[in-house]
Amino acid sequence: MAEPWVLVTGASGFIGSRLVKLLVERGERVKAFVRPGSRLDHLKEYPADRVWVAFGDITVEHTVYRALAGCDRMYHVASVFRVGELRPETVLVPAVEGTRATLTAALKRKLRKVVVTSSVAALGTSSRPEPMDEEHEFNNSDPEAYIQSKYQAQQVALDLVEAGLPAVIVQPTAVAGPGDWKPTPAGQSVLQCLARPRLVPRVEGGVSVVDVDDVARGHVLAMERGKVGQCYLLGGENVTYDQYCDLLAQMVGTTASGPKLSPGVVRAAGWLLETKARWLGGQALLTYKVARDMAGHYHWASSKKAERELGYEHRPAVESLERSVRWYHEHGYLSPRTAWRVRVELGTAT
Repeated sequence: MAEPWVLVTGASGFIGSRLVKLLVERGERVKAFVRPGSRLDHLKEYPADRVWVAFGDITVEHTVYRALAGCDRMYHVASVFRVGELRPETVLVPAVEGTRATLTAALKRKLRKVVVTSSVAALGTSSRPEPMDEEHEFNNSDPEAYIQSKYQAQQVALDLVEAGLPAVIVQPTAVAGPGDWKPTPAGQSVLQCLARPRLVPRVEGGVSVVDVDDVARGHVLAMERGKVGQCYLLGGENVTYDQYCDLLAQMVGTTASGPKLSPGVVRAAGWLLETKARWLGGQALLTYKVARDMAGHYHWASSKKAERELGYEHRPAVESLERSVRWYHEHGYLSPRTAWRVRVELGTAT
């Protein structure tokens, strides 16, 4: 009998592409589920008997069901990672209805196990510098679209577990590392801090920085050892926004000494930029809800449950951020001046 395949939705994305790489290295046969027109550069390097590209749409159940033929497991990674979107439906529909359609197809296929990628965003936020765990109660009454999408999609997954789907949910934090080609909002913050370290505003709050390859390994561990119906935070090192900016500034040989702004000022700036974008068109650099949910809040996470039950481990934030910077440099994302400073500080090859 032929070895079964494992389906990875969102295989062209940041986490999905690194997960495909890890699975192939482990000897798995992977069906890479992507939308027509997706970027496939990183998938062309694999032999066809190891990676098979399956085209479809996660919001259309029958396309997922068709792609699951011959599969016994699935990683549902696909989602829209876009913060500050002025049209919430463009984020909510793929996340919520995409999760419903995809997991319903998996339930009908009677898969052995499914791992669903959620986010620390599904836990809400904390105004205190204390790590959240999986039991943290969602506390956003009027969340930004991306946060709302992750929370609602996770609830859909849990409902389908109740219906019999053997699914495990993983919740990554702020992901860094190589391969963020789009780049994601987290990657954009890295590039902004590198380009203008002295202009990046300082605000209270913090994030948990995790390496993409640690997250990919966490997915595999969840498939192997995760308990059905359970959530596992895949976090990294918890750092303040100040520490985050400082680490990146050091990689271009300077200090990050931008203006210190109160959460109220940041919220006002978000409102102004959002209003401008609504009137004049285009993407807002910052919106009111993003400013409200980020400035003065801590998206810190405790991965003790994943460490204890899955054997999960993560590397330091500085290592993950340095891997991001090196990758961006090697692939031409940095201005000539910034690239030169990175070469000097990190010894990056020309």
